[in-house]
Amino acid sequence: MKEKNYKSVFIWVLVFITIIFLMRAVNQIKLEEEITYSMFKDLLRDGKIKEVRIRNDLIRGTYVLPDEKDGGVKTSNFKTVPVTPDLKLVEELEEKKITYTGEQEKGWVTAILANVGWIIIFLLIWFFMIKQLQGGGKQVAAFGRSKAKMQGGKKTKITFQDVAGCDEAKEELKEIIEFLKDPAKFQKLGGKIPKGVILYGAPGTGKTLLAKAVSGEAGVPFFSSSGSEFVEMFVGVGASRVRDLFDQGRKNAPCLLFIDELDAVGRHRFAGIGGGHDEREQTLNQLLVEMDGFDTKEGVILIAATNRPDVLDRALLRPGRFDRHIVVPIPDLKGREEILSVHSRNIKLAPEVNLMVIARRTPGFVGADLANLMNEAALLAARKSKPAVEMADLEEAIDRLIAGPERKSRMISDREKKIVAYHESGHALIAKLIPGSDPIHKVSIIPRGPSLGYTLQLPTEDRYLTTKSEILTKITVLLGGRAAEEIIFNEITTGAENDLVKVTEITQKMVCEYGMSEKLGPLTLRKREEELFLGRDIMQRERMYSEKTAQLIDEEVKTIIKECEDRGIKILKENIDKLRILAEKLIEKEMLEGDEVDKLFGIAAS
Repeated sequence: MKEKNYKSVFIWVLVFITIIFLMRAVNQIKLEEEITYSMFKDLLRDGKIKEVRIRNDLIRGTYVLPDEKDGGVKTSNFKTVPVTPDLKLVEELEEKKITYTGEQEKGWVTAILANVGWIIIFLLIWFFMIKQLQGGGKQVAAFGRSKAKMQGGKKTKITFQDVAGCDEAKEELKEIIEFLKDPAKFQKLGGKIPKGVILYGAPGTGKTLLAKAVSGEAGVPFFSSSGSEFVEMFVGVGASRVRDLFDQGRKNAPCLLFIDELDAVGRHRFAGIGGGHDEREQTLNQLLVEMDGFDTKEGVILIAATNRPDVLDRALLRPGRFDRHIVVPIPDLKGREEILSVHSRNIKLAPEVNLMVIARRTPGFVGADLANLMNEAALLAARKSKPAVEMADLEEAIDRLIAGPERKSRMISDREKKIVAYHESGHALIAKLIPGSDPIHKVSIIPRGPSLGYTLQLPTEDRYLTTKSEILTKITVLLGGRAAEEIIFNEITTGAENDLVKVTEITQKMVCEYGMSEKLGPLTLRKREEELFLGRDIMQRERMYSEKTAQLIDEEVKTIIKECEDRGIKILKENIDKLRILAEKLIEKEMLEGDEVDKLFGIAAS
């Protein structure tokens, strides 16, 4: 390819030089006539010279002669070389009243630039414009060039030691690494390595990090791009960038091609309202063609990541394209501890820090959340000029991530503070008195983020299934704050707005999705909301139940919520003394830990 480029450049330079010499020859022949010095003197004496530019070695100017064709006059340019220095030339010009000017003699640099300058300008235009026009599918200004960033495999420092919490996914990817290191091992038995690997899971679980670790382990180049980089406002640019990406991969084989957020370009085709064939679909079609066209023997493997595998086109996920689907799950307790260990390598921790305790207090946190947690804790410790990060800093960082930063400067009246204290005490007391409820970790009436207070419950272990009784207990705990307000103040406030939103959402899912309604039975009565992304689904969606069933759903939701509310009110009325003690202690200290609540309830019970 390079030799062809050099040949084309050489041909263009020769063509351009030829044009320049032809232009100069035309100028010399037609535009400037060379005459003898004696003829110049004759024209001067006859008064036919119009103007003159004098140089030591050359005289240029214009003269006028009668035109025999139309009877008028014509003006011609001339140049002549003086035989000897003519000292009387200026006097003769002034006598004839002819305009004359001096002209500086050109140096060798000016002469070179005058002759070669056009060639230099041409070369600059070639390398900065024409070469770009030729690259990436002949798109204007290199719009068709892939924006994938290449990272050398030897320079990639990320390995599997930097990835934790997804051991099964790492095991699946080790086969890809073995193939990139030793392709012959698989080819001699006739086996074919997967053409494509798709990683999917919740945001922040480490899909991109896993892809980089594969590249680092294999020691091969790594081309990273995003799905949104392929789609532009110009038609055909996305498809051209896909072609260019695979061309780069073939030139640098063995290598890895990584496309992050694949759902930006790989959604179902014919998905828009009206069924238009848009630029994104052309890009997807080209991606499908390229994945069919390249052979795994070339040593090019495509890895993609997405958190929306449900919206991807089926043709993209079939065997022969993305052969292997790897789930990157939310880390469990052991995985969270390993992730915290990875992210705490460069952070100075105090000796009393126990990462297992932090892992237990962060259920549902993904890798990105845990990395942010360690960073927040380090910033909090540095703000207080501590020599190392302590457990208190990590606890504060957890609270900041869950509920937001403290707003101690917010002024709250004593009456509102009392209402908030009883509200949070209602949550905490019901959570303590109902068997099977998640343990209380912390109760606070210090404003954080948008909330005036919060009650934090943390499960003792990771759960993958939830029973009906556990859901009803959660609803009862959420309604406990509103119930406490009504019992103590005979009034309700807007403080339970967020609780009611959660209660309504959970109850509707119980009835319509989980089949936990006795009246309606084991039925799913609506589509999952995340599937409603297609224009045709919105247009063609039919009601999945009748008006009578819709009325039953509303009645059942109200019934479940009412029963849970009555249950919570009954528990609080039977333990009104404990509610008052807890609320008064909370007003006094503003924040209580879980063990403090246990101790307080033990005193109240005795």
